[in-house]
Amino acid sequence: MTTDADRPVRPALWALIGVGAFTGLVSGMFGVGGGVVVVPALVALGIAQKRASATSLVALLPISAAGATTYAISGQVDVVAALLLAVGSVVGSPIGVRILHRLPQRVLPWNFVGFVALVVVGLLLVPPSREGVVVITWGSAAALIGIGLLAGILSGLVGVGGGVVAVPGLELLVGAGDLVARGTSLFMLIPTTIVGILSHRRHLQVDLRSGLVIGLAAVLVAPLGAFLARLVDPFVGSVLFAVFLVGVCVVVVVRQRPKQG
Repeated sequence: MTTDADRPVRPALWALIGVGAFTGLVSGMFGVGGGVVVVPALVALGIAQKRASATSLVALLPISAAGATTYAISGQVDVVAALLLAVGSVVGSPIGVRILHRLPQRVLPWNFVGFVALVVVGLLLVPPSREGVVVITWGSAAALIGIGLLAGILSGLVGVGGGVVAVPGLELLVGAGDLVARGTSLFMLIPTTIVGILSHRRHLQVDLRSGLVIGLAAVLVAPLGAFLARLVDPFVGSVLFAVFLVGVCVVVVVRQRPKQG
């Protein structure tokens, strides 16, 4: 019997390139992997939900690597901080999946909306910095692992990438400058995505063509996003990121709505 995941859907090449270009721009500007853009876009193009989620992993690996490299060239990646974030994220993701199966479906998106509301308020109230750096101490290391843990839990719970948690966490909790936060977040997503691919390799239903096209288009545009991030004033960057987070909330709520009832 043919399931939704087995349908031979082939989205138009121009649509995949458009999704990739927008994802690359968002990734470079805000330090996020872009899964919150890729997955709903692929579903809208006719790809089944599970296949879309798996395909996004294929696309996000080169996207994260390209964005992190762009920031690293300018010295705006803290590798140690990124690895500590990744440790927490890898542990948190399966926890989020377990919680997912125990909570009523209707409350999931609103938990995330409440969290994002707190983050947005923090971003707008705390003066953003471009010069801040991460100083690794026992306290900051624990905070970084905790940020990664929360990122992983939310990833498993509502299907958003760790960048939407890691970037504000780095800025608000450990004092990272906005560009360092974004570069470090992208670097964190590399090992996190690899672990995600390996842990699901037996059940990975991938549209390889779509993933590679989106990934390639995003890789070409991600440096432009990073360049624009450097041009924008830190406060304006925080406002734009807050607007992006509100958009993510809308996507999460809309994606969960068909599952209710």
